[in-house]
Amino acid sequence: MRISLMLATFLLPPAAQAFNPNGLQFSHNDWELACDNTGTCRAAGYYAESEADLAISILLTRQAGPQTSVSAQVMLGEYGENPVLAKLPAKFSLAMKVNGKPYGQVPIGKDSLVADLAPNQVSALLAALPHHAKVEFTGKHDTWRVSDSGAAAVLLKMDEYQGRLGTPGALVRKGSAQESSVPAAAAPLIITRAAYAKAQPGDESFVQTHKMALLEALRTTVKDQNCDDLTSGGETEPDLAGERLDASHMLVSTRCWMAAYNSGSGYWVVNQAPPFNPVLVSTDISDASQGELSESHKGRGLGDCWSTRAFTWDGRQFRLSAASTTGMCRLMAAGGAWALPTVVSKVR
Repeated sequence: MRISLMLATFLLPPAAQAFNPNGLQFSHNDWELACDNTGTCRAAGYYAESEADLAISILLTRQAGPQTSVSAQVMLGEYGENPVLAKLPAKFSLAMKVNGKPYGQVPIGKDSLVADLAPNQVSALLAALPHHAKVEFTGKHDTWRVSDSGAAAVLLKMDEYQGRLGTPGALVRKGSAQESSVPAAAAPLIITRAAYAKAQPGDESFVQTHKMALLEALRTTVKDQNCDDLTSGGETEPDLAGERLDASHMLVSTRCWMAAYNSGSGYWVVNQAPPFNPVLVSTDISDASQGELSESHKGRGLGDCWSTRAFTWDGRQFRLSAASTTGMCRLMAAGGAWALPTVVSKVR
């Protein structure tokens, strides 16, 4: 359904173009794509998994709009002890080659292991990746290689999302359509965070007074969600917590699930009196603060890949204000390699 809606928007004139409010995620083999609601896209490519001792990734970033350029960064992977990196000096350079042709040096510092690529190096990548690309970064003793497997599909999807298909600026499927037909970037969401109302008499006992009715109402909202603690029907009923949101609504929560290295709680906006009409925010909340609920979860126990989301209270509802991942689980870095957002906003 998301793809159908996305393709339908490409039929609109540029002035009416609206990028998917939930962005886009796509991956194929060793490449992945994340495009956000403003139209900015980020494509990340990684080493072939058979070459994990020399982990490397490239990130291509392009904003929406006609005639926008592509920037690129390269990152060397370091997860735990790495004898290859340990022997390198604090600052060093790698020679970049694409299909055997040299494209100069890339200076890198060990403090970050990330470097920007020069415009001619980016151009060489973009020319080769849609076809066959042997991308190498060579030091005195070692060579890091970026896989081209999946690159063409990912870059084509980037062109499609940004409305560039058939234009001279397309990365893959170029054509003669005017660049002016490419949709302009959309503005990020603007969300004004509202404070919760002061507690009223009876708020402390709200969930206990209405516990059974609340549990029954909450269960109707999670039939297709992961909230086993609420729906499993154990010997004891789940604990509930509640706090005042505004004059007529409460925020109710309970733990929903717990796994080996992640856990999630459910949060609902409910009426302060029956009928409660609960509105589910998420069953994956890991942290709550005044005005914001957030999720932060490891993709696996090693902690080399994460996903995050945030929901901001605007006085009427919790709105999705951020969504992002750190890229594939490829042992690039503890905490993940890149920031690949699909939803961005400005919270005031």
